[in-house]
Amino acid sequence: MKIVKVETTLVFAHWRNWTFVRLYTDSGLIGLGEATLRSREHAVASAIEEMSRVLIGQDPFRIQAHWQTLYRDFHNRGGAVLMTALSGIEIALWDLLGQELGAPIYQLLGGKLRDQIWVYSNGWFEEATTPEAQAKKAQASVAQGFTALKWNPFSGADGWMSAENARLAVERVQAVRQAVGDDVELLIETHGLLNPAMAVQMTERLAPFKPLFIEEPVPPEDLKAMAYVHQRSPIPVATGERLHTRYQFADLLELRAVDIIQPDVLHAGGFFELRLIAAMAEARYISFAPHNSSSPVGTMASLHLDACTPNFLIQELPVCDVPWRDEIVEPPAEVVTGGRLAAPSAPGLGVRLNETIAKKYPYQNPDQAALMAGATPDTERLAKSLGRK
Repeated sequence: MKIVKVETTLVFAHWRNWTFVRLYTDSGLIGLGEATLRSREHAVASAIEEMSRVLIGQDPFRIQAHWQTLYRDFHNRGGAVLMTALSGIEIALWDLLGQELGAPIYQLLGGKLRDQIWVYSNGWFEEATTPEAQAKKAQASVAQGFTALKWNPFSGADGWMSAENARLAVERVQAVRQAVGDDVELLIETHGLLNPAMAVQMTERLAPFKPLFIEEPVPPEDLKAMAYVHQRSPIPVATGERLHTRYQFADLLELRAVDIIQPDVLHAGGFFELRLIAAMAEARYISFAPHNSSSPVGTMASLHLDACTPNFLIQELPVCDVPWRDEIVEPPAEVVTGGRLAAPSAPGLGVRLNETIAKKYPYQNPDQAALMAGATPDTERLAKSLGRK
């Protein structure tokens, strides 16, 4: 079997474009992967086109050989764009191998450890800003079957927070905890918006509500800053969605800067690289909770890893992006029952791209002002100064 064509498809989905990669073979099998990177879709697609020159005419089952060639072939290794492109290709290669052998991908990675995958909802709080509104949204999510909820309760954060905004964050978490009770896990998103001192202060104020973890309390560039927070936080610290490859995670783990790692299979290197990263964490008694803010293709890739990884804890599941989310793949991939998703069972990745839906929602340039506004006061002011309304 040989690879004869590499194709990318961009599909507009609310605040970003999903980027799908398909590898066509001379046998007729098509491997599906995802390489979504918000606001960098064309850069990723161009990187995939560059990499395809190495893949055309090659045996798709030499996955690690292709990974090493593509990773080492470029003088400037790593980075979000190149690693996302490489990850999407690697996922599609594993999909081909699983289809050819008639086995789910997790079976090829050592076999299934669990039938059900615990998930948390992210996006459930959309358009809810007051503590009362967030409490009602949280109750609705629990009624839908979720047993764990993640959200960012912080507003106006830019390193420091005003006393008013800090108090509002505490009130939001308190209201949600009171609304859902003690048996639902709360996960606090921070998006790296706090400085170390403010992060420690907020973990101390939020600790009485017993969050499962606080995610990315400080920006990801300075791992020693993350270690500083981790050493002082009464809440377990999670991070890793913006780190790439085992090399960056090795530095994070060496510093003992985290309790839960969150690599993204679409950005950190694909299936095999995430298994290596998870194994490094397992040797240090650190849990594995993959990041996922992409399409159901990304969810399916994550589920294969979750099913076969010993130190797996919980999986992120994005909701509330587009009403046709479940239609982008066939068969539907995100059916939550009792707060869990079933491990895939079909060969390969287990889904195929719905061409009709993909063509119905072609690439659009997202509203850049909307993407920038709300991240920090400074970026909101910058957006306005550039005339992005």
